[in-house]
Amino acid sequence: MAKELLMAIDLGTSFIKVAVFDSESKCITEAMEPVKDYRPSPGVFIQKGEELLASVVACMKSAAEQLGDRAGDIAAISFTGQMSGFMGVDKDWNDITTWSCSLDTRYMPYAERQMLTLKDKFLSVAGTNFPQMAPKFEWFKNEFPDESKKIAKYLMISGYVIGKLGELNIEDAVMDRTFAAWTGLTDVQRDSWSDEICNEIGLDQKFLPRIVNSNTLCGKLSATAARQTGLKEGIALVSGAGDKAAGLLGSGTVNLGDANFEASSYGEVALCVPDYRPDLVDRRYDAMSSAIPGEFYVVNFVPGSGITLDWFVNNFARGKDDRDIGLIFNELSKKAESIPPGCEGLMAIGLLGGSAMPSDGDLRGMWMGHNWSHGIEHFYKALLESFSYDYALAHESMDKNYPEYAKAPVRIIGGGAKNDLWVQMSADVSDRTYYTVNRNDCAMWGASILAGNAIGLYSDLKQTAKKYVSDKKEYTPNAEMTKAYEKYLNLYRDYIVELRSFYQKIQQVNNSGSKC
Repeated sequence: MAKELLMAIDLGTSFIKVAVFDSESKCITEAMEPVKDYRPSPGVFIQKGEELLASVVACMKSAAEQLGDRAGDIAAISFTGQMSGFMGVDKDWNDITTWSCSLDTRYMPYAERQMLTLKDKFLSVAGTNFPQMAPKFEWFKNEFPDESKKIAKYLMISGYVIGKLGELNIEDAVMDRTFAAWTGLTDVQRDSWSDEICNEIGLDQKFLPRIVNSNTLCGKLSATAARQTGLKEGIALVSGAGDKAAGLLGSGTVNLGDANFEASSYGEVALCVPDYRPDLVDRRYDAMSSAIPGEFYVVNFVPGSGITLDWFVNNFARGKDDRDIGLIFNELSKKAESIPPGCEGLMAIGLLGGSAMPSDGDLRGMWMGHNWSHGIEHFYKALLESFSYDYALAHESMDKNYPEYAKAPVRIIGGGAKNDLWVQMSADVSDRTYYTVNRNDCAMWGASILAGNAIGLYSDLKQTAKKYVSDKKEYTPNAEMTKAYEKYLNLYRDYIVELRSFYQKIQQVNNSGSKC
């Protein structure tokens, strides 16, 4: 067994996480550090680059201390984490804009304006219904003109951390091909910045980093960073991949036709494909480059689906109950098992953060059809059903545009994979087989595979991914349940369109009332 260790760093919204793996995929140690944020007013969510970097350094140091002498065996560090946001730095890597993730919505008026003229180009060329960096660039340039003149490069958070840890020249700044997915600025098929889109919004490409593969050696840990973290100087810094792409690699979802459902905070379904065929009719999926060069995923995510379930339990099921939230979820799921499809006339919309695919910021949450016979378990199950319907519509669109992979079995990862009720429901609603896997650290392990591949420890990304993961439990769709769910799926398909005008009216009334 090789003695080399691999460090993965997850740049999350709330926490920085570090995991260290040996060459046989065993996690040796883990560390976690909170990330400070500022929310001075609604829609404003700010994280300062220097504070975020300090959390990264502290987390790396904690992991190194736990490793003791074995810290000297770390051969490479790779990165994963948030895939949607925007950051501008000056020539010395000083944070000018702060890190503005998807929770910071000040850019939305610019996004709406860009979508009026670039909606089809964003989807067909850049591969996204949900561009982030493109409108945030225009927002910051117009709202903070003096500060924007100081910017030398626009980055994702991983590129900033790599640059700081490696003390890179600003012209060596990079963005991994998977992290580029939701910038709205790429030509996704060519792994390059789009001349057409950049010219349209007035962005000179000299301000953009170099797009690289996920297994690229970007630099080495500097002497300063080594002293701060307790690690040795010169450790390879590898580009890594966004959390969605890293999770797909770590779960072994790497062959063409492989499908995956990540049941997490931003739940996502994905299908591995050889090329990108835009869904310009239903707009039910985006394109994301794979961590494996030359391949892609078509993906659909629901903003905050897992966050919505946590919100529901904490606000309506928990009360003064101080038990672990997982136990409360288990109890609700047990009670909901006997409720038939359609929750006895109760249906829900779980899109509390709007719809990303298709892009629709007017949609919000709703329960309808309830009466005195419905209990909290009905409302809970209706939420699960609503997400299952939304993902099933994405599967339908993928099946239509990639018929050679239609009805592909789905590998499920994330916290929701522990919920038997939801996994079986997902199989029944979408009419396809689901499998859980034997790992719950897929994104971190995926990032570590990339680190190992970059330094020659693993010769083949696909073979390594397949070697260290296996299917655990199979969930076969029940034909009777699939038929029962079909009529509710069709209802959901209709009412998220038909109710849109009512959501708009609510916003209009609310906005007019707030001005009184």
